[in-house]
Amino acid sequence: MMSAPIDSGVRIVPGLLERVQPKPTDASVAADDEGGFASLVQDFVQTVNTAQHDSAAMQEALLTGQPVELHDVMIEAEKAGVTMDLLLEIRNRLVTAYNDIMRMPL
Repeated sequence: MMSAPIDSGVRIVPGLLERVQPKPTDASVAADDEGGFASLVQDFVQTVNTAQHDSAAMQEALLTGQPVELHDVMIEAEKAGVTMDLLLEIRNRLVTAYNDIMRMPL
């Protein structure tokens, strides 16, 4: 049985696939791009932060009696939870990879 296609991740984090796939650029543009992985991680952390704030704002609006649908609040909370779980899993994998590299004999 095959695993789910990579397109399913696009629904979880919009724009993630476009950031990960290499873009056709010339050598001068590629040389000017500093911190590609660092900027990718920073953008993803910002996306998770935005999702958390959006979820909190919708929950607060519901609690204060503003006209917000309960199912919209639950969807935003799930989006925030899934993006946070994905971020934590990425962090765990990076820490594991770092530890494996540090344990390699020279």
